Amino acid sequence: MHPEGIPNSTQVRAGGTVLSLLAGPLCAPILRAHLDGPLRLPDLRERIGGAAQTTLRGQVGNLRSIGALERQVRSGMPYTVENELTDAGRGILDVAEAVEAWLSLAPQGPIALGSEASKGAIRALVGGWDSTVLRALSARPLSLTELDGVIPDISYPSLERRLSAMRAARQIETQAIATGKSKPYAVTEWTRQAVGPLVAAGRCECRHLSEVTHPLDRIDIETAFMLAVPLVTLDPRNSDSCLLAVNTAAGAGSAPAQQVAGVRVEVARGEVVSCHSRLEEDPGTWVLGTVDAWVAAILDGDQDGLRTGGRDEDLAAGLIQGLSQALAAA
Repeated sequence: MHPEGIPNSTQVRAGGTVLSLLAGPLCAPILRAHLDGPLRLPDLRERIGGAAQTTLRGQVGNLRSIGALERQVRSGMPYTVENELTDAGRGILDVAEAVEAWLSLAPQGPIALGSEASKGAIRALVGGWDSTVLRALSARPLSLTELDGVIPDISYPSLERRLSAMRAARQIETQAIATGKSKPYAVTEWTRQAVGPLVAAGRCECRHLSEVTHPLDRIDIETAFMLAVPLVTLDPRNSDSCLLAVNTAAGAGSAPAQQVAGVRVEVARGEVVSCHSRLEEDPGTWVLGTVDAWVAAILDGDQDGLRTGGRDEDLAAGLIQGLSQALAAA
């Protein structure tokens, strides 16, 4: 583990594989064309139009290789080869809907999935996620030099390119400071709203691509907290702190005294005033769950897998519900 809880940044983090697929212009159209049933390649080409046959064949092959489409041979003279949508393909289409909702909120105006603008935005987001730039910036604004210090696995020029792509996509912005100092980068509200697609893509990979992708882990969920919690609005009567905690292993106990990852949220009169990863051993209010339980709560509003306790369970429930609502709006 690197400084400030930042994990090794050379691996593809959960969600990156599916999102990278959706950055391509043909992925979603090909899968959606198969919703009504199996298709032969000529029929698919006619259905979506515009794609060269060799390009289309290559994309279909890629989707078959990850299990999103399944090759079916129909008997007869001559025999027929068709491709059929699988559960994995339907899962990827669910992620596509989350990505489209996020793209519709772009600060420069709605972006269509499959466009060049969406390709750039998705690739910039995945680059920031995989490199752990988003993990670092979720804690506080940092300059390029400071990021280079906390993410040693990526070269300075590579970090600079990733930041440039994220800035061009309006996922980060520079903050004004005193002359002579390096300007720090901060995530935009649109990037915070990207937590929904990121977590949805991670869950899809966990369910359908577990053999070839990295699973969602506690660092991913912690980063999701850090990014998304500032979007939450609460009852003005709420003023307290609350620990949002993730079990370090499935089957761990129900109280936050155990070793956990997570964030401490400070709330004053219904406004989130701080969110950081410095945890208390004995917080006044807490919410605890596994990674799967938190994903269900964030994406589906299903709180059954989470346990709450402490002096202000209304605050705990409000934070869980607020996270789900904030990301559903995206």
